[in-house]
Amino acid sequence: MSLAVIGSSIAYTVFIWWFSTGVILWLDRRPKATHRVSFAGLSIVALAALGGVVASLGDASPHGAVIAFTASLALWGWHEAAFLMGFLTGPSKLACPMKATGWRRFRKASATLIHHEIALAATLVALAAISLGHANTVALWTFGVLFVSRLSAKFNLFLGVPNFSAEFFPEHMAYLTSYLRKSPGNWLMPVSLGDGAALLWLEWRALSQADAFGAVGVSLVMTLTALAVLEHLFMVLPIADAALWRWAMPQADKTDTASPLES
Repeated sequence: MSLAVIGSSIAYTVFIWWFSTGVILWLDRRPKATHRVSFAGLSIVALAALGGVVASLGDASPHGAVIAFTASLALWGWHEAAFLMGFLTGPSKLACPMKATGWRRFRKASATLIHHEIALAATLVALAAISLGHANTVALWTFGVLFVSRLSAKFNLFLGVPNFSAEFFPEHMAYLTSYLRKSPGNWLMPVSLGDGAALLWLEWRALSQADAFGAVGVSLVMTLTALAVLEHLFMVLPIADAALWRWAMPQADKTDTASPLES
């Protein structure tokens, strides 16, 4: 297990997480007339990424791990763009009614993004179906970490957190901010952070026993897990995480609001 290999894997994960999120935010903030062309281009990238996942299944090498990881992130990025551009959301595009609480508020919130959630879950199931039993399952683990962490983030935002970044939502999706709640905290956040810490510990244990392929694959996924935990911490701490992507949102509203990646 080379420290140089682990270090380069960590650096690559942080860069591609930061840069790909910025690209999606930038494309989404271009004039709405450009969205169909942008999304068509992203769809071609997603098809190529799916081919990359399939091609990497039998490649248990460091190179194969990077291909699988990158391809899985590209698939995730397609879903995030489909959501933020409004192509794959839910049957409702209405703000939360002022007096909606409890189950009614949850149903209203779910209706704004349920198609997006179903598509994400279907993609995860499809990746599991094609990956399990093969040597390289990095793409599955990558998408799985993104899926669980994003679902956790959405529930925490719904229940209420001290700090979130509404500016991540473009103007045509501004109605979604009405379902977010600002509060000192909620019961789920400690569970989310505890689960994230436990997963990081398990990944670290796996890394200490990994071969060259495993060292790269685990390092990539472990860093993504750490970033997911960091995004949860951003909801608790008074830190403006949106500043990381200010270059991609030059016209964004400057009000405080949680990162889309995490789609």
